Amino acid sequence: MKLHLTNEPSKKDKQFIEEALYSFNLDHLPQDLRGRYEEISLFLKDEQGVVHGGILGEICWNWLEIEYLILDADVRKEGYGSQLLMEIEKIAIAKKCDFIKVDTLSFQALDFYKKHGYHVFGSIDNVGREFEHYYLKKNLVTSTKQS
Repeated sequence: MKLHLTNEPSKKDKQFIEEALYSFNLDHLPQDLRGRYEEISLFLKDEQGVVHGGILGEICWNWLEIEYLILDADVRKEGYGSQLLMEIEKIAIAKKCDFIKVDTLSFQALDFYKKHGYHVFGSIDNVGREFEHYYLKKNLVTSTKQS
């Protein structure tokens, strides 16, 4: 068999890779964590239903990962970000997540997350040639295995 590399993916090719890794991971997970995946979305809307911000995340195995948190500029610093974050934390606790993880750039929301109990566990410098990329975690349960 002769193999070759290609950078012309199809949806079928991408799905094969995703499913192969998912299957491999399942072989290494405890039974109670298998199949634990759920998207979580919270939106900040006005009376007319117009979105002014929100938070998007996903529960995977024993954690919740925040993918996006954004507010319109004119509603920032009014506590809405904190409300969104606290609500998604409540959801994570109710769904029996052990921790939440999120990443942010140095010009984004590092201090916001720190204020809410998130701790930096890693970073990458020279992002965009002048910024730092931070990885943060907040434990939701106490365990000797968590850092």
